[in-house]
Amino acid sequence: MDDPAKVFDKAARDLVEVGKNFYQRGWVLSTSGNFSAVFSEDPVCIAITPSGVEKGSMRPEEILAVGADGRTLNGEVRPSAETPLHLMLVRSKSARAVLHTHSVWSTFLSELHASESGLAIEGYEMLKGLSGVKTHKHVEWLPIIENSQEMSNHLELIVERELARHPAAHGFLLQGHGLYTWGTDLKEAKRHVEAFEFLLEVVGRRRMAGVPARQPDLV
Repeated sequence: MDDPAKVFDKAARDLVEVGKNFYQRGWVLSTSGNFSAVFSEDPVCIAITPSGVEKGSMRPEEILAVGADGRTLNGEVRPSAETPLHLMLVRSKSARAVLHTHSVWSTFLSELHASESGLAIEGYEMLKGLSGVKTHKHVEWLPIIENSQEMSNHLELIVERELARHPAAHGFLLQGHGLYTWGTDLKEAKRHVEAFEFLLEVVGRRRMAGVPARQPDLV
């Protein structure tokens, strides 16, 4: 059995590298975004980024270990306020890594399509970067969920209910707050972020240019 301490240390280093990469790409500027990775299955424990830290300059020692009850296991630093959301995705989606970015395009489209409660993306080869998707004809429904301070104490319950309505979704947008996606490991979750951020930027730029949404038969 792997030493949990060593597994946590590796997860912490990997999350720091993800933070640097995403910061350089403009997806988690300032203190935005949060990332987690499971490092223990029984009991469930996650490595997660702390609150209020710039993701481009994080250090491995700043990454927190958090139990399934949301309590920090290695110090007194406060974890992200969205820790319960990460833990819910670990539980309900069997996620082993959860990544939240706060890019311009995810924020813009989450506001633009909020009244529709979601955004359908289809007709792009990049969709095949999402787990299980084999064709550009796939239609990815990206739910958009209202976000507010008043909802913060039960946001994970709202998201869980919405994802139960759309079990095939690979992610969702929090209105005005960016993208959430996950994976069976950190590598897959990172690939999902890259695919979604590409797709959201393309869709956003087409909207800005007044170009109609692309359809599969046009590819």
